[in-house]
Amino acid sequence: MSAPAAPRRRVLAQAAFETRMLLGNGEQLLVSVLLPAIALVGLALASVPDLGPGRRVDLATAGTLALAVLSTAFTGQAIATGFDRRAGVLRLLGTTPLGRDGLLAGKALAVLSVLGVQVLLLGGLGAVLGWRPAAAGLLPALVTLLLGTATLVALALLLAGTVRAEAVLAVANLVWVLLLGLGTLVPTDVLPAPLRGIAQALPGGALGDALRTSLVSGGWPWTQWAVLAAWGVVGGAAAARWFRWSG
Repeated sequence: MSAPAAPRRRVLAQAAFETRMLLGNGEQLLVSVLLPAIALVGLALASVPDLGPGRRVDLATAGTLALAVLSTAFTGQAIATGFDRRAGVLRLLGTTPLGRDGLLAGKALAVLSVLGVQVLLLGGLGAVLGWRPAAAGLLPALVTLLLGTATLVALALLLAGTVRAEAVLAVANLVWVLLLGLGTLVPTDVLPAPLRGIAQALPGGALGDALRTSLVSGGWPWTQWAVLAAWGVVGGAAAARWFRWSG
């Protein structure tokens, strides 16, 4: 009987499988690629809503990149994991040589792989529309993408591991719609005063504002990173405590 593959190979194989599943799912492609692309074109070419000071295409591209992270790292991952849990896939894989840690690592790598595809496609579309990111902001933007992905995956696992799959579907899509309008796609500064503070304290608003700060102004969004890190720590700790592998 052959020995199990090395842990690294097991994780990479699982990541490749998860990536194919994400990219081969029509609904996931709609949410993760097509809708952000449509939003980018609409925001860049229209005059409403107000996106605040700065070149409109630059602000629109930064916002749609944030929306892409939200779509893949939170909504897509929550729904996929929730239905895998209901079907018993998580429980089964958790007993294989891959193990639970390997399964989670594979999912994280798959999300990053899909995110890379999204950044290339949306960045290319933005460039066609005239997007010119601030060179000084490319490094902090990369940090934001990684931190935002980690935070939203943690929150996705918390949701997927604690409620029924049907409820995950409804809640994940509802959260996507709410966060889209609360600072992910448009700057929190242009929101009405009663909503501005709420949006800035939410992970979607922090993610969107951080990418706009870096890609439009070339700045380092320390405040937004602190918000994302806080959500990530709380979400990760809660997921580790209450995530159920079956149910």
